[in-house]
Amino acid sequence: MPASPTRLKVPSIVSASCILGLLYAGRAILQPIALALILSLIIAPLIRTLGRHGMRRLPATLAALLLAGACAAGIGAILTVQLISVTAELPQYQAALRQKAGQLSAQAERPFAWMEANLHAAEPLAPGGASDQSLAATPRQPVAVEIRPARPSAGETLARLFSLVWGPIGGTGLVLVLLLFILLEHESLQDRLIRLAGQTETSRTVRTLADAAQGVSRFFFSQFVVNAAFGIAIGMALWGLGIPHAVLWGALGGLLRFVPYLGALGSGACITVFVAAIDPGWSLTMSCVALFALIELTVANFIEPKVYGHSTGISPLAVVVSALFWGTLWGPVGLLISTPLTVCLVVAGRHVRALEPLSILLGEAPNVTAAQRFFQRALSGEITAILRDSSAYVRRASFARYCDHVLLPGLALAVAELRVGKIDEPQQEHIRRTVADVAETLAPSTAESLPKRRRRHVSLLDANVGAHLRQLREARLGRWQGSLEVPQHSIVLCAGLARERDDLVSELLVRALREAGVDARSISLPLPYEEHEPEKANLVATVFVPSPLNDALESWSQAMGELRRLLPNAMLVAIRAPQDESEVQYQEVQRHVDMVLRSFGEGLAFVAPQSPSEI
Repeated sequence: MPASPTRLKVPSIVSASCILGLLYAGRAILQPIALALILSLIIAPLIRTLGRHGMRRLPATLAALLLAGACAAGIGAILTVQLISVTAELPQYQAALRQKAGQLSAQAERPFAWMEANLHAAEPLAPGGASDQSLAATPRQPVAVEIRPARPSAGETLARLFSLVWGPIGGTGLVLVLLLFILLEHESLQDRLIRLAGQTETSRTVRTLADAAQGVSRFFFSQFVVNAAFGIAIGMALWGLGIPHAVLWGALGGLLRFVPYLGALGSGACITVFVAAIDPGWSLTMSCVALFALIELTVANFIEPKVYGHSTGISPLAVVVSALFWGTLWGPVGLLISTPLTVCLVVAGRHVRALEPLSILLGEAPNVTAAQRFFQRALSGEITAILRDSSAYVRRASFARYCDHVLLPGLALAVAELRVGKIDEPQQEHIRRTVADVAETLAPSTAESLPKRRRRHVSLLDANVGAHLRQLREARLGRWQGSLEVPQHSIVLCAGLARERDDLVSELLVRALREAGVDARSISLPLPYEEHEPEKANLVATVFVPSPLNDALESWSQAMGELRRLLPNAMLVAIRAPQDESEVQYQEVQRHVDMVLRSFGEGLAFVAPQSPSEI
């Protein structure tokens, strides 16, 4: 089992509160640093590519920065021209939008006006109501007074323009300077972080940095390429439809797409409003909406999974929550870099124990194995969900593999908690009924099609699931669980002590073997008197027995000796599952049997080597 995550305690909560306060108070300093770090991860794959072509670190870094800067400057110049043009045309667009808004408002109010007219059609007018309104005094019209401020001087205009431009230019310059030094001192920063973590954490620190340098940077670079391609596709589509300023709207779509979920909706809304302002009717607007939706769905569902995987590695809810968190904390900059920051935190949480709760809460899927999920659902009685997942598992593999990797490890977790008294009686009943339903659904007693799940109550189920399952098979197949008119050495016998654990393992193994076409039957030790007959003993080729627990070693050893005497020609094989490793020593089990196997899959391969098993 994986190590339990760090539990939240009062000092941890206080520390987290202090960190949040520092993040908010120091956002003016931390924002450019975070932007520079994320940009360095985006540019890192380009630097590595140039390095593989023979360029040294410094020339490759400078070349990558110059290339990225030239592209950004060119695009920025084009967008500035487009933005100035749009600003000059704003009055015309505002008038068109008011007209369209009036049309939509009239259409939306028409049903309510019709309902109001019908409701008040029979109501009489109040006496004197009309005359009173006509006699009301008409108020005097106010005189409009226009106050024109004095025109600012040229110096004041330049100072105001400089103050408006200096903020973005200064912030951009600071980010670029930080980016340059981070890229140039990449190896030095890595050595400092390893030294800071300490000699005992060197391997973990190296793995964390490797994930950040390779996996995370590759994802950010791929995301940048995909969003840029999305913006180009939107711009070309709008240009093909004759929409003005298509470059501006394409760049807006690609940039806002870095904001998860809301970014695509925002860019689509902006484009829709602009097209509605220039479209005399509604056909061009509807065409642009349909085209935008088609490109977005194609990129999100087909291109992104091919380029950098199905998702960011964090859950969709965590993406929205992170956007809300960073947007509230750092404003528009935080909203833009919310997903990259959260991805970095999730990656760090996989290696840094203090951040492990973040990886669990924000990760795409919790770090829960199939066996743990089975155990959790069995405790709460979610049989439908268990049967759905188990049926899908068996369609891909086999019932033997399902027992080895899900069912038996899940039951081992139940046994561990049962020993310390953490499972109450209703939960034990849930687990027993779940195991019985799974066995009857996935590996039914007969070779017929899968029966519908039965809900009838059987008293034996409450005491011994394995004996209950054996009773069901005997009721369908007879006392001997099949015909005795079979060739010699063709029956595989699964025998265990008359205990709940051994009966269950034996019955599950029988069903796994019968699924592969093996004539397997189960029985409790010691063998009944009828089994002593030589003609019946010669029918058995192999006897599978579950490995013993510590408290039953003596009785198990005596039962193995009895099996040797009664079935001298049969191969005696012990099934020692991985969850039994902490019980009786391997050597102690081996000296009583002919062979020791470690899974149902190995047992299936031993008796049916030609069967298609997924071991």
